[in-house]
Amino acid sequence: MNEVSETAVVRPITHVPCRHWHVDYGTIDTTGRLNEALPSEEIAVLTIDVAAQSTNALSREVMEEFDRVLNEIVSRGVQGLIIRSAKASGFIAGADVHEFENVNDANQAAQLARQGQLVLDRLPAFPFPSVALIRGFCLGGGLEVALACTYRVAVEDSATRFGLPEVRLGIHPGFAGTIRLPRVIGHIAALDLMMTGRSVDARTARRLGLVDDVVPERHALFAAQTFIQRHPPSRRAPWKKRLPALAPLRPLVARSLERRARAQADPDHYPAPYRIIDLWRRRASAEEEAASLGELLVGRTSRNLVHVFTLGEELKRRGRQHAHNIRSVHVIGAGTMGADIATWAAAQGFHVSLQDQQPEILARAVAHAAKFFQRRFKDARQLQAAMDRLTPDLTGHGLRRADLVIEAIVEKLDAKRALFAHIEEAAKPEAVLATNTSSIPLETIAQNLRDPSRLLGLHFFNPVTRMQLVELVRGKQTAEAALDRARAWTVAIDRLPLDVVSSPGFLVNRVLTPYLLEAVRLLEEGVPANSIDQAAVDFGMPVGPIELADTVGLDICLSVAETLSGPLGVPVPQELRELVAQGRLGKKTGHGFYRYDAKGRPRRSRRTSGGRLPRHIPIMERLVLRLLNEAMVCLREQIVDGPDAVDAGMVYGTGFAPYLGGPMRYAESLGSTGIGHSLYRLSQEYGERFAPDPGWSQPELLLRSGISSN
Repeated sequence: MNEVSETAVVRPITHVPCRHWHVDYGTIDTTGRLNEALPSEEIAVLTIDVAAQSTNALSREVMEEFDRVLNEIVSRGVQGLIIRSAKASGFIAGADVHEFENVNDANQAAQLARQGQLVLDRLPAFPFPSVALIRGFCLGGGLEVALACTYRVAVEDSATRFGLPEVRLGIHPGFAGTIRLPRVIGHIAALDLMMTGRSVDARTARRLGLVDDVVPERHALFAAQTFIQRHPPSRRAPWKKRLPALAPLRPLVARSLERRARAQADPDHYPAPYRIIDLWRRRASAEEEAASLGELLVGRTSRNLVHVFTLGEELKRRGRQHAHNIRSVHVIGAGTMGADIATWAAAQGFHVSLQDQQPEILARAVAHAAKFFQRRFKDARQLQAAMDRLTPDLTGHGLRRADLVIEAIVEKLDAKRALFAHIEEAAKPEAVLATNTSSIPLETIAQNLRDPSRLLGLHFFNPVTRMQLVELVRGKQTAEAALDRARAWTVAIDRLPLDVVSSPGFLVNRVLTPYLLEAVRLLEEGVPANSIDQAAVDFGMPVGPIELADTVGLDICLSVAETLSGPLGVPVPQELRELVAQGRLGKKTGHGFYRYDAKGRPRRSRRTSGGRLPRHIPIMERLVLRLLNEAMVCLREQIVDGPDAVDAGMVYGTGFAPYLGGPMRYAESLGSTGIGHSLYRLSQEYGERFAPDPGWSQPELLLRSGISSN
């Protein structure tokens, strides 16, 4: 429902030409109606509604108009100001990220930030109080607008979230957020929010002191007016939360924060958290905050993280173009993947039936879901509603009423074919049929179906509750309408649908498999597992390839490797076969390449621990060039629609070093000639698996990929 009531529109101001802001004057009664008032009682209700956009973002044009409207309001002589949003989606999402890509000079970026600071500085300088009335997301520059107000009132809604996520774009707050937030909620809490980029809900924000009140939507406007009329002292962090900022303690706290940051992010790859600490340590001014932001914004890390962010936003945009009309989902197979898919879909509001032949597997899946719901939903009613939406289904009754059926059984072709023959008979004619296969082409699964146009792939990644990407697999006969519905449903469950062509391994597994197999080859050559993994982590991967294989499951790795060994032309490492034959499947069995403790942490042994390498071995060059070479194969074979799709798939599906922007963005920085020469050199030393793909020498393909020949 739109936040702004139609009854709240009276006496619109016409002196300022407005596209994005609308101001009304009057006084608010207990029903939330804005009525005309005497000048001595009049307040201004300023509504942001950025034109032609589904969300409010603070572009330069929006901020300039904000400044002009504030001139009009202050000249009116009002008793107070309420700022709210007309968007159903939320308050303000932050700065307009698309404008970042057009800023190439650090001084220009700093000047833009400084201009925004000066506009927001006007709010606390007004002779009357101001209130930010917030429903939905209030992030980045949106929260900085709210912090500049005298008070903040949040609407009681599960969608209301507060945060400063700029660090995820390689920058930090630039509208004086690094200065204002510590004053309001205390220094440690503020630094934690800024350095992690995490968001908090309305009730948590109230506990932190970030908002002054949390109220139902029907009382929100009146509550905001009440703060203006009573004008209590503006919120300030209690003295205990101000202690870390005392001069003797500040350097000690800063060093402690830096140690914690180093455990999470390499300062050479992700400098923003360390800049936040440095600004805080130095008690930096707003001008210094703006200058620091300008330097970060034009740096490599921010450029690439913005690239990754825009790729994700584009996947969401494409998914929202069609309706899914899916209410009921039936998942077949309650193993790790099936259970997680069902759990996540139920958490996102869908009714899900989860089928398996074995009662004990179903019981384990439901118990696992209950633990997830308990962590996710703090409200008892939301928790119970989520549990009610997930139904264990031993006999498969849910199949007949499902709008979407997802198969997540063992990765065996014959089993999948037989199951889909049954599904086609039992499911509704209009139901979308999906397989979660990680590597088998759809055409082979659909071979015996009467109507293969209903079948598509929805390939989730483990763990489903954390991995954002879903490969949307298109078979040769898959209907476009089915793909549209599946794409829209994927976005509805807060995941990113990436279109891929049905082929062995699709995109992510196709590109990742050579990388993992090369890691096993290194292991067989005597390189310790920990040395391999540490090299990958130092490069920027979230986890090393050996531990990643253990996490995925060595049985799954073997199945994918066997499926792809023919198309890739590479043998499956014998050691991988032997470990699977011994039942050493990785983390899920407590033993794979590593042994794992009860908390899932790898234990090191002499074979897996680092030490002196048997000879000079270019670990990361071998790993990354195998990956880049296969990515070029996928581009040349048009498995996906261009280099951006490769980058999106590998960053969101595997965590490929986000600060590099993705494999093709990284290849762009290296140049095709350098990559080709390196691959040729490695092929001479290590074999034909490093032979450069022909795509590295095809001018049209390189031009389309943005890769130079330098």
